[in-house]
Amino acid sequence: MSSTRKPPPATRERLVSTTQELLWERGYVGTSPRAILDRAGVGQGSMYHHFTGKSDLAQAAIRRTAEDMKESAEECLSAPGTAYDRVAAYLTRERQVLRGCPIGRMTQDRDVVQDPELRRPLDEMFGWLRGRIAEVLAEGQRRGELADGLDPVAVAATVAAVVQGGYVLARAADDTAPFDAAVRGALSLLAAQVTPGTGSDHTGPGDRR
Repeated sequence: MSSTRKPPPATRERLVSTTQELLWERGYVGTSPRAILDRAGVGQGSMYHHFTGKSDLAQAAIRRTAEDMKESAEECLSAPGTAYDRVAAYLTRERQVLRGCPIGRMTQDRDVVQDPELRRPLDEMFGWLRGRIAEVLAEGQRRGELADGLDPVAVAATVAAVVQGGYVLARAADDTAPFDAAVRGALSLLAAQVTPGTGSDHTGPGDRR
């Protein structure tokens, strides 16, 4: 019987979740393997037991973050209500605005955007988001909730851009107000495309932290 002891199953999860947090805080370049190991409380051997190196671990962490964001967005976009209500729920859902978007943060790292494997989860997440919002808006048109002249694909791209741009403006001001203002603006533009009598609750975002 071999005496070699394998790392506990929880080690891989701890490495991934720790890397998610550090990437959000420091970005890819600013996140060193040593910082990951120290915060996760594991040894170097454990890291290389599960991953080939920093890039491999970062890829797993970025993909996990993208999956988490997709799940949160889908919860809003598949909820009951009109197309406006569902998009509004996505725009106004609880966010840590001043920390920025954990996926959008990665687009600021040159090493990430130049690496096809690291960039792929970003492309897939943003592509999925635009497509899903467009589906919701197109469904709203078919139900007669939204004006026929609305372009679901273009509006979906605008919604995604408002969120990402709102994060940047809020972080630059160290204040959530610019994000909330951007969301209110997007909702007012979308509300103008709502057909009368659909029952949408045209409410704006609440206070954010």
